[in-house]
Amino acid sequence: MNVATLLFEDFETLDVFGPVEILGRIKDDYDVKFYSASGGIVQNHHGIRIATDKLSTIAQAEYILLIPGGPGTRGAIEDQSLVDAVARASEAATYVLTVCTGSALLARTGLLNARRATSNKKAFAWASSYGDNVTWIPKARWTVDGKFYTSSGVSAGMDMTLGFLADRHGVGFARHVAFEMEYHWHEDKESDPFTRDY
Repeated sequence: MNVATLLFEDFETLDVFGPVEILGRIKDDYDVKFYSASGGIVQNHHGIRIATDKLSTIAQAEYILLIPGGPGTRGAIEDQSLVDAVARASEAATYVLTVCTGSALLARTGLLNARRATSNKKAFAWASSYGDNVTWIPKARWTVDGKFYTSSGVSAGMDMTLGFLADRHGVGFARHVAFEMEYHWHEDKESDPFTRDY
């Protein structure tokens, strides 16, 4: 299955490369590609530059849409043409995975209305302000509602992606992937250790 990774200026590095590291290890099942609204080179605040294809060129086969967060979501969420493109890509996707404030961008499309979601705890008030009809879960490490997976901040994207693998391939499979990465997987999606008192 293709993994269509959305990039925009000032995306968070680990939001992207944590999940990409996990899914990219399973080459027989997942093929990672990078997209942006207009295509071309996208750069983030760490100076990472990535060549992307145009988001509208995603093949209409089964695919996962991965939406990261980061400082750039503040501008991206106000770009209506990008929001519309994300809505189209998300509607067509088999699964949508968001990391950090990427859930705010997805919420802005309206596709999370009447669904459970979470986001980065440090930016939770801001992110949740973009989805009045979303059931925001402050204490969750990640949430699953239908085809939509949303996670808390930064490293939580890795936990969510391993949770996604557990749902599709079994928990033993996900644990093996985590072990091979020498990563300690936080398996409890209902409890984020970085949650403040809400």
